[in-house]
Amino acid sequence: MTIVIEANGIGKKYQIWHKSEPNYVTLRDEIAAGVARFAEKIGLLRGQHTATTARRENEEFWALRDIDFKVRQGDRLAIIGRNGAGKSTLLKILSRITEPSVGKVAIRGRVASLLEVGTGFHPELTGRENIFLNGAILGMSKADIKRKFDEIVAFAEVEQFLDTPVKRYSSGMYVRLAFAVAAHLEPEILIVDEVLAVGDVHFQNKCLGKMESIGNEGRTLIFVSHNMGAVERLCTSAIVLVDGKIAKASNDVMAVVRSYLGASEKAFLAEWVNPGGAYELDYIIPINFRLLDETGATISPPLRHDQEVWVSIELLVRKLDALLTVGYAIYTETGELLYWSYHTDTNEADWPRLTLGTCTLTSMLPKLLLNEGNYRLELLAGLHAQQWFLEPGQSVPAIWLDLKGGFGKAPYWTARRPGYLAPIIKWYRTK
Repeated sequence: MTIVIEANGIGKKYQIWHKSEPNYVTLRDEIAAGVARFAEKIGLLRGQHTATTARRENEEFWALRDIDFKVRQGDRLAIIGRNGAGKSTLLKILSRITEPSVGKVAIRGRVASLLEVGTGFHPELTGRENIFLNGAILGMSKADIKRKFDEIVAFAEVEQFLDTPVKRYSSGMYVRLAFAVAAHLEPEILIVDEVLAVGDVHFQNKCLGKMESIGNEGRTLIFVSHNMGAVERLCTSAIVLVDGKIAKASNDVMAVVRSYLGASEKAFLAEWVNPGGAYELDYIIPINFRLLDETGATISPPLRHDQEVWVSIELLVRKLDALLTVGYAIYTETGELLYWSYHTDTNEADWPRLTLGTCTLTSMLPKLLLNEGNYRLELLAGLHAQQWFLEPGQSVPAIWLDLKGGFGKAPYWTARRPGYLAPIIKWYRTK
């Protein structure tokens, strides 16, 4: 297959300015600074650099470094990573919005980008006018745009507002039309950032289906998302960015996702111990986070679907607060959230009481519920509706549950069922 994107040694550097105070300030400095501030306030020095008592120092920040990869025609590449990893900067370089500081990127083909809500739209123009404007930007003829026009409008579901200026659109309408235009005007390369999170579930599924068809048609897709389920379903290869560098890249999308989520490819650990007090929080210090069997021992994976599993959280409580909550979130292997659970979920009279010092909280995982597979549990803590101490998805302590087999006595289900859950539900005849 033809290589349509080739990145060699890409790096992007920014200058970060800091203001620092001198070791001492003289009366003359204060008077000069006061005069400068007054002059600036009344407009005499607006737009000019004024003398102040503070100095400005700059720091080099590399948003990207040493980025090398190739994308072939028809590939569907996922770029994943935590916030601040450099994903958006890389997409801007691929979209030719900004130039790399070092390195080169070669792109062969017409590129359409959807990096944020309203990219490429003129707010004063109507939806109809923006469709033709975007088509012209992509180098399409008016006849080609007209041929695709009805399909774009139907996909975006904005017929009623087609002749309304897009500045009056809601964010959902904006992104629906923007995606429809970018996907239907036949670019050779489509670049899509996390903007699909703005749309509702129905529209997100439409977009995922459309992006799948783009790859099947031989066109190329670059996709950034925090939805690992969508990445697994849609993409044929993936790259993980960490601190502006490629941490892992492979055509095995599941292996890349697993690396991103922090799981070992050889073992799924069922116990986490605070490494040298790395997590010392104002209100609590987590000591360990474990999965236990019915005897109280740390489990040895894999477990059967019908086995009893307990979640154990040992912590040192340093400060008490009525809003203090502790619990866990459980995710599928590809990152879909199944549920959160807190020690304060029941009636207040039944809450386990937290006291200063060491406490251990335990709860049983719902039995006969989860399907066969690997599940990630993240430790959560915070002041309810006020402040996170351990926030989901933000490098918090995590353990893994590996379930395999044990689907009950029914002869029809001896292997994994479809879906995330496989509850054993008893049925009755009432007539």
